[in-house]
Amino acid sequence: MNEPNENKDAGEAQALVVRGTTPPAPRRGGLALLLALLALLLAAWSAWRVHVAEQDDRRSTALSQLSARLDGVENQIGQRQRDLEGLRARLGDADTVNKSLREEVLALAERVRHVEDAIAHLAELRLSGRDALALNETEFLLVQAQERLALFHDADAALAAYRLADAALASAEDPAFASVRRTISAERDALAAAKPVDLRANLDAIERLRAALPRMVAAPVPTPAAQTSRWREILDSFVRVGHVDGAGNTAHEPAFSRAVIALDLRDAQAALLGGDPKRYEAALRRARDGIATLVDGQSAAVQSALAEIDRLLATPLAPALPELGSALRELRALRATRALAEPKPIAPAPTTTPSEKSASGDAT
Repeated sequence: MNEPNENKDAGEAQALVVRGTTPPAPRRGGLALLLALLALLLAAWSAWRVHVAEQDDRRSTALSQLSARLDGVENQIGQRQRDLEGLRARLGDADTVNKSLREEVLALAERVRHVEDAIAHLAELRLSGRDALALNETEFLLVQAQERLALFHDADAALAAYRLADAALASAEDPAFASVRRTISAERDALAAAKPVDLRANLDAIERLRAALPRMVAAPVPTPAAQTSRWREILDSFVRVGHVDGAGNTAHEPAFSRAVIALDLRDAQAALLGGDPKRYEAALRRARDGIATLVDGQSAAVQSALAEIDRLLATPLAPALPELGSALRELRALRATRALAEPKPIAPAPTTTPSEKSASGDAT
């Protein structure tokens, strides 16, 4: 818009010059000065316009560059916003996954706690079952020892039963039964200190005596003068007559006498098993008298048999044995106390099935 005005002013100046209305001579210097001034102003104005145009170009270039940079920054900001949204989405997904993992960990911890409770319950049941089995076995062995000693005076079997009872009670986990083990040990020591008869050794010794009877040589017996009567020979085929000593042994029949001695020894064994000291001693004495009467006393086997019978007679059959039963009573008392202290199991509540619920709803 400024360029047409400039052309118009330049044209008017040229027209004035062309028209050449020369002023009078005195005014010629002022007009030239005016024209020079106008030209100077026009040149300055033109330079200023060129400078302004350059400034405008520079400003427009700078603005375009700044706009391009702003566009790049906006694009970067947009990209950063998109990255931030993506990061927020990922954080949201990670938060969701963490929540699910936390819930799973809590559920897993709850399951582990239930498993631990179940294992502890099973361990308690196992321990209680094992303890009950050990206590039952201990009580049975104590009863067996007491009855064996009372019925058969078998102190060896009672000692063995007490050892087994102590070993069975040692496997129980409850320390409350340690006092019962001390009582069992005290009764076992008292029973061992009474020095009971070794039944098995005595039975084996009597059995060896019975086995040695056939090897014993019969003592020589004087025979009466032979009877040549025919009636005597006929009667001897049916009946034999001989002398019988005070022990009941026939002098003319060694085999029969050995059988009687063997029966006496068998009777001694039965008395030993039955715990009858009088019968035991009487049977051994009859067997000793029979051996001394029947066989040759000079034989080494006979001397050994008589010495063995004397040893058996010198050994008391029924020494003073202690009274048993304290450990059994203590064990039963502790078991009764423990049974009273245990809580009774609670019956589970009855569960209602969906069919029952629907049936009850129809009934209402």
